[in-house]
Amino acid sequence: MAASSAVPLLLRAAAASCHRLLSASRVAANRSPSRFFHASAPARLSSEDKVTVHFITRDGDKLTAQGKVGDSLLDVVVDNNLDIDGFGACEGTLACSTCHLIFEDHIFEKLDAITDEELDMLDLAYGLTETSRLGCQICLQKSMNNMVVRVPETVADVRQSIDIGKNP
Repeated sequence: MAASSAVPLLLRAAAASCHRLLSASRVAANRSPSRFFHASAPARLSSEDKVTVHFITRDGDKLTAQGKVGDSLLDVVVDNNLDIDGFGACEGTLACSTCHLIFEDHIFEKLDAITDEELDMLDLAYGLTETSRLGCQICLQKSMNNMVVRVPETVADVRQSIDIGKNP
């Protein structure tokens, strides 16, 4: 690998590591140690604080999960261990487009404004539509309860192109 192409990969890896460390420290700060292992600990959220999301996968399967208001759609997929291949490869650092989702029109119209950085990453996404956004940039709101989002048929993931070239 040429040195010039290794630099962006190293920067992405460093950013992902920082994101993991920050996420872990936030989790530790929000929970007491006894909550991790105590079976009778009260639920953190009531059903009123949760938002249900229905993901339509590449295969047409419907996966339903819940997240709390303020969680990103990437958080929902990861926290619920949803089986969506390659989803969120950069862990929400806006360094890929693997969390590309397609929204229904009535939901898309209510989403927060898109940033230039997200637009740049969406330019790399396959199957881009007028209602495409990155799941890592969309935070749940109560008004999104029971929304349906579609995972595109194909995902742009650098790991796939590397694996394709390997000999069995």
